[in-house]
Amino acid sequence: MNMPPMNQFKRFDVREMLQRGVEPFPEIHKRVSALKPDEGLIVIAPFLPSPLVERLTGEGFSSKVERGHGADWMIYFWREAA
Repeated sequence: MNMPPMNQFKRFDVREMLQRGVEPFPEIHKRVSALKPDEGLIVIAPFLPSPLVERLTGEGFSSKVERGHGADWMIYFWREAA
């Protein structure tokens, strides 16, 4: 697992979107699809979004899941270098 350096990850906090009842997947997908090979995206969510991890893994993204503060989760996504 060759994860990009942490300074190459962009953060996307979806907690407020979810509170407002907005589905964040389209925006998450747009952001991960735009990643360069040496970049990553950190999604911050109030729960572990297992379906999101499974879907993006199926699309060729690697991921790492970490417990955040309190009930929050941090999910790192990136493309493996070919």
